[in-house]
Formats: sequence, structure tokens, C-alpha cells
Amino acid sequence: MSRFTIGERDFLLDGAPFRVLSGAIHYFRVHPDHWRDRIRKARLMGLNTVETYVPWNLHEPRPGAWVDSGALDLDRFLRTINDEGMHAIVRPGPYICAEFTNGGLPTWLFKDPTVGVRRNEPRFMEAIGTYLARLMDIVVPLQIDNGGPVILVQVENEYGAYGDDAYYLDALTAMVRDAGTTVPLTTVDQPQPHMLENGSRPGLHRTASFGSRSVERMRTLRLHQPTGPLMSSEYWDGWFDSWGMYHHTTSAEESAADLDALLGTGASVNLYMFHGGTNFGLTNGANDRGMYQPIATTYDYDAPLDEAGHPTAKYWAYREVLAKHTMVPDEVPETAEPAPTGEVPLTPVGSFPQAAFAAMPVAATHSVPTFAETRDDAVFVLHRTRLQRPSASVLTVGEVRDRVHVVVDGNCVGVLQREDRATALTLPPVTRELLLVVEDQGRVNYGPRLGEDKGLIGGVRIDDTPVTGWETVTLDADDVVGLPHTDTHAQSRSIPALTIAAGTFEAEDARDRFLDVSALGKGVAWINGFCLGRYWSRGPQRTLFVPGPLLDPAGENTLVVLELDTAPAAVVRFVADLDLGPVED
Repeated sequence: MSRFTIGERDFLLDGAPFRVLSGAIHYFRVHPDHWRDRIRKARLMGLNTVETYVPWNLHEPRPGAWVDSGALDLDRFLRTINDEGMHAIVRPGPYICAEFTNGGLPTWLFKDPTVGVRRNEPRFMEAIGTYLARLMDIVVPLQIDNGGPVILVQVENEYGAYGDDAYYLDALTAMVRDAGTTVPLTTVDQPQPHMLENGSRPGLHRTASFGSRSVERMRTLRLHQPTGPLMSSEYWDGWFDSWGMYHHTTSAEESAADLDALLGTGASVNLYMFHGGTNFGLTNGANDRGMYQPIATTYDYDAPLDEAGHPTAKYWAYREVLAKHTMVPDEVPETAEPAPTGEVPLTPVGSFPQAAFAAMPVAATHSVPTFAETRDDAVFVLHRTRLQRPSASVLTVGEVRDRVHVVVDGNCVGVLQREDRATALTLPPVTRELLLVVEDQGRVNYGPRLGEDKGLIGGVRIDDTPVTGWETVTLDADDVVGLPHTDTHAQSRSIPALTIAAGTFEAEDARDRFLDVSALGKGVAWINGFCLGRYWSRGPQRTLFVPGPLLDPAGENTLVVLELDTAPAAVVRFVADLDLGPVED
């Protein structure tokens, strides 16, 4: 069996200097049937290693409930890397950031707000111990000294930007080692002196995260990691998109030139990302540095492979640079053909609130509960109360996390959004019912608001009087698509707010497709029960990626949308290519 170690100035593979040329592919953002294609394209670009984060919140959605099949089959993913003759880097967190909901931390951890976050707090550490034990049962047998691909494991993630709890890092390191990890352990931090110092410990090899000015940043890293190989284990070759912003891009030529300079120092690298993929299943995170900004469904990242797995200009520019520093295969990826096109008319099939209250368990509560008080992993929580107000009044809430539709007697009268810091709305006279539809738009993945609760924080008041006597239902994405279709209306020209609509289509083959949702408002889409993610007319993205393996070429395929706002047209189209929206000039 081979051995991978850290030498005086280099990584060593069986005692010989080895440069890690890696690219990030998150298995949980890519359909499993596409894993081999994406990994192979990394090898054809000249890379020798694939890196991935591990999302604790997906693998352990409830305490003790472990999931490692389908899209979460990490064993299969790592073996596929091995089959392609490549190595692997595993970054299990427990915190991963990754613009992923809650930074990869399970929401159930924080039902008790006193549980510590990313520090040596007993309940937090006990849960981490259980998680790492299960995870390393998968990873340890696939280390290089066991004949597998894994050559590096990372401890925590950019911890120096968050905290300085040395006992926490030491405890994590001990857990990873005690689980049987023999390969070198690393940390990553931005090349700021205090971050590099606070984010690592003796026995952990420091690496850096950045996306430009490589030579300068390698010098900074060397000051804090005086021995061993230099590595940028997150070389940011693009950036993520947030709703309402531009589609982020960077110059392929400038980025390739900086990569060339980085490799010219002799350093190793992990491209973040090589292939970004998609935030399927409402797994996008959010940022809140004074203003709440949810991450888009696409995680294209302007990477060398686009969201659909097609080589971009950056792929070819990077391949040319890599050819200066390593042997690059003669084989190149095939050119992708345009995707199949077509139209899917949508028919309203039911009111979302009516279907939810009819099909889901209803809890009676005195006041409006938060998500943690009712169901921490919900995406939608609906509250209703019987109410009569003969004249206009003012509804107020303490804080909205993240968006709430206010419905009076069946009519939506307004929306309160966290990003607007809106907490009040004037209500018309109420004769029968007040309904509040609360949406979690993505949990914060970076900074001090990790683990925060969702919902209507601080209760609900009308004219400064608390409103009591509520009924509440909670739903995740699978619950929504599983709601019964109660109406069979004829084809409609538009889709009203808070309406479930559906349509069917035939697929002549199982090629990937691109669903143009620009005619819709805001909501969620599913094909054959699989959640493609969120759409929003504010952009930037105008298409949702549809993996071909989801489709049934021999039968009927079903598209379901939950339209939260209003869709001016009750039709969507499959188009020939991705449309991720306008870029900044």
C-alpha cells in the first residue's frame, strides 16, 4: 500500500515529492449518475485529486438517523475517484460554510439556544463525536494506506475567522485521529496573521484560502507554516450568486495567470470550485453581515465546469496553465450538444395553505411558535387564527426570519421580508381568519448568526395587543410535493399566490435539461418528486438545472411548482442552455 506524508518542503507519496493538483466537487450538489463524468473531466484538465466537503446536516438529519445512500453515498463517490486513478481530500467540518444551509451544521443541534457553536462545549462536542465516528467508518478504509484515494483530511474550516478555542481544535483533532485517520491533517484559513494563528494547532498543517495575489499570499502563509509544502486548499476561481444580485464571473485569462503564478511558487492547490453543481432540495445557505442575502439555487461559481458539467473558457485556460507544470492527458471532453427544448403548461391544482392544513398534522398553540419550538428542519411554517376586526389595524412582529405572506380571509394582503427589516403591515378589516405563511429562505452559513432560529421571532401583535389561539402546520420540501392535488382547474393564464400548480411532459431521452422559470414569480419546483430548488423572478438565474437521470423517457414526467407570489404566465419552457442571468459590467 502507498503512504502519503508531509516532508520538510513537500508532500511525499511513497517518499517522493508530490504536488497536489486538486479540484472541488461536492458530491451532494451533483446527481450521483454524473459523478464519474465530473471526476473524469477533472483528470482530463490535468488535476490529480478531487476534494469534497461533507454536510453533517444531510447525513444526520435527526439525532442518530444516519443517511449515506443515493446522493449521500460518500463511499461510492470516493471509490469512483479511485477508479479514475485520482486521489481525494475529505473536509468533514463539522462546520463547512460552503454557502450551504447552516454551514452544514444540523438544525436540531440548536433547538436549545444555549448549545455552543464551534467551541468546546460538551453537548456540541458529544454530537460531533457521534457524527465523526459514523463518517470516519466510511473514510478510514478508503485512505491511501488502505488502498483507497484519501490523502488528506481537514479539521474544521476557516476557524481563525470565527474563534480561537484551542481546546476545541485539539478535541476535534483527537476525535479524527482516534477514529483511525492516518493521513496528514490540515486546516485552512484566509492569509491573515491572526486567522492563520487562531485557526490551527500543532500537528495540523496550515493551508490558505484566497483567489488572487497568490505570490504575496503564499509568502504570508510561509511565515506561519515555516516547514512542509505550501498549499492553497481553497483557490477561489469564481464566486457564488445571491438572489437579487448579478451572476458573478471572473476573467478566465486573469485567473489563469494568477494560477500560473501560484504554481510557479511550487505550491499545491485545490480549485474551489472545479465544478460547483446545484443547491438541490432547498439546501442553499445565506449571508447576513448587516443585510440578509439568501444564496441562489445555482452553485455554478463560474467554475471550470459550469453547473451542467460543461467545460468553460476557464477550463481550457486552466488546462493550458496546468500543462506547464504537469503532464496533461491528450484526451479532451466532448462538446455538449444543445439540450432538448419544449413547453410545459401548468394548471393550478390547489391552494397551498388549504392543502397543508388538510393533509398535515395541526398543532394548537397559544402564541406563534418559532421553527425550533415546532419543527427545526421545516422550510415552511403556516399559522392561522380565527379573527374578527371590523376596521383596519396594524399587524406587528418582533422579527421576520425570513419571509411571511400575510393572508386575510383568503386574500394575500402583503409580504414582510427579513432583508427589508419589515416588521409591520396595515391589515384591512378581518371577518374570518388571519393566516401567516412563513418561509425559511436559507440558513446563515457564515459568521455569528450560525444556528439561529427561524420564524416570527417575538410573537404577533395587532394594534399592540398579542394575538393568541393559533393553529400551526410545518412542512419540508418533501411534504409540499406530497400534498394532495385538491383542484382540477382548466388551464390558467396565470398562477395566483400560494398556489400549487402542475403539468406533465414527455422526454424523448434522458439528457440533461434547463427549465426556464422566468415567467414565474417566486417559489419551488419539482420534477418527478425531486426538488430542483428555488426560483425567483428577481434573478439572477433564469433557469433551473434538470439532471437527465431524473427523467422517464418511456412515460409521463410531472412538473410541480409551489408559486408563493404570483406567476404572470402559467407556462414554463425547456431551453437549450443555462441562463444564469446578467453579469456585472
